[in-house]
Amino acid sequence: MDEEGLLQDYIHENGNDAAKGSSSKVTFAVVFSSLIALCGSFTFGCANGYSSPAESGIIDDLGISIAEYSFFGSLLLFGSMFGAIISGKVADLIGRKGAFWFVDLFYIIGWLAIVFAKDVWWLYVGRTLLGFSTGVQNYVSVVYVAETIPKNIRGGFTMASQLMVCGGISAMFSIGDIISWRTLAIIGTIPCIIQVIGLLFIPESPRWLAKVGRQKELEATLQWLRGKETDISQEAAEIQGCNQSLNKQQGSRFQDLLESKYAHPLIVGVGLSFLLPWGGGNGILLYASSIFDIAGCNVGIATTTMALIQIPFSVLGVLLMDKFGRRPLLMVDLAGACLGGILIGVGFLLKDLNLPINLTATTVLVGMQMYFAFFALGAGLPFVLISEIFPMNIKGTAGSLAAFTNCFNSWIVAYTFNFLFQLSSAGVFFIFSTICALLTLFVLRMLPETKGKSLEEIQALWTQEGN
Repeated sequence: MDEEGLLQDYIHENGNDAAKGSSSKVTFAVVFSSLIALCGSFTFGCANGYSSPAESGIIDDLGISIAEYSFFGSLLLFGSMFGAIISGKVADLIGRKGAFWFVDLFYIIGWLAIVFAKDVWWLYVGRTLLGFSTGVQNYVSVVYVAETIPKNIRGGFTMASQLMVCGGISAMFSIGDIISWRTLAIIGTIPCIIQVIGLLFIPESPRWLAKVGRQKELEATLQWLRGKETDISQEAAEIQGCNQSLNKQQGSRFQDLLESKYAHPLIVGVGLSFLLPWGGGNGILLYASSIFDIAGCNVGIATTTMALIQIPFSVLGVLLMDKFGRRPLLMVDLAGACLGGILIGVGFLLKDLNLPINLTATTVLVGMQMYFAFFALGAGLPFVLISEIFPMNIKGTAGSLAAFTNCFNSWIVAYTFNFLFQLSSAGVFFIFSTICALLTLFVLRMLPETKGKSLEEIQALWTQEGN
């Protein structure tokens, strides 16, 4: 039976008509809650973008070596592995809001450790704490948004996480050249403080409330999110009914992930999380200034342009997400990143052939701008998909596995990038481009389209597909 047939059977058996749902209008409550949740994504962008503009200042002031600074840069991703391991469990145990409180504490301590750093070890501790926080935050922020937004606009709102990440990166690159690295770290604490205050005024995720049996709070939360005049009975019943069905399956244990009915979402979620870092995004981002410098570009102009170009493409991704769907947008993103990586590789190949440096600089500059434009367009899509495709009863465990896989591979890429770049400056970008091309085929073959489906409808597809 096809997927639509399975879905209709599920809806019929559970007495729900998913086509009705409750209001899909964008309310102030929805926008405000999403913005507070996505403050963490902005902080993640700040942490990601910090290392490149701060590099020369930290090295000069503290007298550390390039090797020590490379290790400092990679610790963000190293620390994120430990946060990712517990991200799903923390979000399930203390709720999505509780998880936000948890990570904001570590974010602020991490930034302050960098602000008051006396030597490289303070930097290491601060960067690791920032990484730990991002490992939890990356998962929780997108999951919270996905669980509170109406299905027909869910994609755009969850994709806004990437816009916020790009905003944080752009902020660091834009002002990093004109202020000290310590002041830049202080600025990194601002979105954390905004989120801490904002959490006092937003509700818990309605799906999590259903999961822990808080029915009255579930209904009150949905009413606030959807508007006072909206009939939320249908949506509340659908959430509660699906949750009761899943609770009977005793999920949230690692061994449950081995069941055949979860094979498809795991292959998609963990597969994307494993492969995407090898497209090179984190390595290129952390050392963008060095790449431009070696290519002969004007570093200030190049990095500022790179920072600015990400914003309109991130906005474009948000606008196109619910119009064209997840799969087409991700394929365009990967294809564009592939072409950008090829251009960068060609630029450094020209340098190796001792051709005029202006030719190398121009080719690398164009390639880098293309790479990061498409990176901004769809780099957040895998986290959007992770927030959508895992059923509630395994979301904590499966989400942690996917997040850990992504962080672990991102750390390996970031840590080894300088070594690979020194070994073959052109070859490393050709490798990244090849992986982006293979990922495009993976998406074409394995990724289902989730546009326009509620989380309960998506979960029904997976559970019945495995039966």
